[in-house]
Amino acid sequence: MSVEKVLAVMTAAGKPLKAGEIAELSGVDKKEVDKAIKKLKAEEKITSPKVCFYEVKR
Repeated sequence: MSVEKVLAVMTAAGKPLKAGEIAELSGVDKKEVDKAIKKLKAEEKITSPKVCFYEVKR
């Protein structure tokens, strides 16, 4: 599923990324990335340090 892939890309990057960057790096469609981000935020696995940027919660 794309959620694990998105989380893996974000972990590997080690810095806040925009949804478009995550889509580009993971090879997953941006709409799927947006859904994954929404799910990960609901599960509190990622945070948003600034608008439109997301990173893995430490």
